[in-house]
Amino acid sequence: MTADTELHARNGHVLPEPPASIDTFDHSYKEQEGPKPPKEIVWKNVVLMTFLHAGAFYGLFQVPSASYMTLLWSGVCFVISALGVTAGAHRLWSHRTYKASLPLRVFLGLANSMAFQNDIFEWARDHRVHHKYSETDADPHNAVRGFFFAHIGWLMVRKHPDVIEKGRKLELSDLKADKVVMFQRKYYKSSVVLMCFLLPMVVPWYMWGESLWVAYFVPSLLRYTLVLNATWLVNSAAHMWGNRPYDTGINPRENKFVTFSAIGEGFHNYHHTFPYDYATSEYGMKLNLTTCFIDFMCFLGLATDRKRASRDIVQARVQRTGDASIRSG
Repeated sequence: MTADTELHARNGHVLPEPPASIDTFDHSYKEQEGPKPPKEIVWKNVVLMTFLHAGAFYGLFQVPSASYMTLLWSGVCFVISALGVTAGAHRLWSHRTYKASLPLRVFLGLANSMAFQNDIFEWARDHRVHHKYSETDADPHNAVRGFFFAHIGWLMVRKHPDVIEKGRKLELSDLKADKVVMFQRKYYKSSVVLMCFLLPMVVPWYMWGESLWVAYFVPSLLRYTLVLNATWLVNSAAHMWGNRPYDTGINPRENKFVTFSAIGEGFHNYHHTFPYDYATSEYGMKLNLTTCFIDFMCFLGLATDRKRASRDIVQARVQRTGDASIRSG
């Protein structure tokens, strides 16, 4: 075993060959010829998103009125809710890049409800479709349709028929067998009200006397909107701007700003090339708070079986399909 392989082994279970995966791109899919189906705007979502962002914008003006503890609490809620997406819905349930104990799955389920980005089952289903049919009509947030569509527009129109069809044909038995996933799905609306809005608002009001007005608009509404947009940037900016050191044949890029805002999810060219790697990055914990969290959970014995792409596979792919950029991090 080489020194590089030993280093990789400490950070996770090194896979000498890419595994057969639920998220491998399906090259057999062909878009239907002829005109595209007409866009059907979901006006309810347009109105809700407009009011949400207007409320968050107002929340910015409430930040100077918030106490130091409230701002700190807002940051804590941001990280917790982001982890519910990145370490939970994404790396654990969508890609199965590591295994989590029941207590950790419960925490990530609650954190995912705090993020309020659809329940885990629906999020993971749509994300698997995104990987299998990336940048095609079957991709829920196809970046070929432009930044706005990939960022938020896909939530304001009806899904393309191919997205619905491919989603129905996916193998989702692992999600259906997970009691945490199905419990959260059953009680999702109640859990969102509690975790996304009430808890972030009530804690600063009850614990240190923050006004309910500020507590609602800053740690609740503004924090929620920031996490939403940080996640959406992975679908939009990270599919458009940045370098492609691993595969120039796909759109996803390495984007440092997205890496920072989405706590480690901006190494997107690497992730789409090696979707089974729990770190979503060649560089492990570097600029990757989510990977640090998973590693810490493994240290505590709450997570196991982290999957890693071997150094040889990564370097071979860089030489074969990369854009010759020196570094991706």
